[in-house]
Amino acid sequence: MMKIATKFIHAGAEPDPSTGAIMTPIFQTSTYVQQAPGVNKGYEYARSQNPTRKALEDAYAQIENGKFGLAFSSGVAATDAVIKLLQPGDEVICGNDMYGGTYRLFTKIFEKFGIRFHYVNMQHVSNIEALINSHTKLIWAETPTNPLMNIVDIAAVATVAKKHNILLCVDNTFASPYLQNPLDLGADIVMHSATKYLGGHSDVIQGCLVMNDAALREQLYFIQKSCGAVPGPQDCFLVLRGIKTLHVRMQRHCENGEKIAYWLRNNNKVSKVYWPGFEDAAGYAVAKQQMRGFGGMISFELQNDSVEEAKRVLSSTHLFSLAESLGGVESLINHPASMTHASIPREERIKNGLSDSLIRLSVGIEDADDLINDLQQAIG
Repeated sequence: MMKIATKFIHAGAEPDPSTGAIMTPIFQTSTYVQQAPGVNKGYEYARSQNPTRKALEDAYAQIENGKFGLAFSSGVAATDAVIKLLQPGDEVICGNDMYGGTYRLFTKIFEKFGIRFHYVNMQHVSNIEALINSHTKLIWAETPTNPLMNIVDIAAVATVAKKHNILLCVDNTFASPYLQNPLDLGADIVMHSATKYLGGHSDVIQGCLVMNDAALREQLYFIQKSCGAVPGPQDCFLVLRGIKTLHVRMQRHCENGEKIAYWLRNNNKVSKVYWPGFEDAAGYAVAKQQMRGFGGMISFELQNDSVEEAKRVLSSTHLFSLAESLGGVESLINHPASMTHASIPREERIKNGLSDSLIRLSVGIEDADDLINDLQQAIG
């Protein structure tokens, strides 16, 4: 069986048969000439198929140990496609700590169409079972969660989902396929915002779904081509390129993340650090079992628990850029309450442990000492 580093470099890559080009060409075309009506070379119209996208979709499947991959114009578009598998009256069980854009999509768009969403602490599988009824069709899980880095036991949730014949989709964005493979643990669908670690260079917006079931793939492909939220070939090329270095980037993200997490924990101006790699973290045992490392995403709170102080720190870094998103080679600092999670009502954020003063870091692959020095001067 191919080792993970080799897989990432060669996934989806076949030399171009017409030229021998080692990189997949960017097929910048909207349509394809047919020999006769209905007689073609496997491509008819670029919303339905594109050779560059096909190579990327094959790569997505391979790096997640799945059979089928589908590329979308964003992570939210990929999420949208999964919810479109449902009917009015269906119910979804979700984590209560999740990306704000997903919460906004569920509450502001799909609730209007009669789909009901329940938000629970998924660290305890019994919370999920308590909500299951005949209308429950999907469990939507993130792990690690955004932004509190909670860990969900994928295998345990998958067991419950299969027992009740419910689909399980796992948002694997924070971990990436380098650290975690939900299909191997029993999930039915894996979702990524490929904008993040898979692209890895903050230069593309894209999402993907990976699955093993052929019938499920056909349903999702029908939604993909019918609704049209597909990425262009240039974006597909960029993610194909990004995947080739995913393993080396993730190794450095993990190394830097660990150093910074422990530095923050030992800083007397920091009150709490959220990172699953601490041995006393609530989800450590599960994370150790289902992940190959603990990643470069960290959240923390200051001893001076004020929004003003948090904003001062957020505006004082030099190497950590204040920006939305994560997973790029450069380090980012973020204020979830006013940025990535602003669409979640404040009372819901507070109830679920997301304080107004929480700071989230996406630790990049720069020198860790420089990043620590930057945080040191910002925190003071």
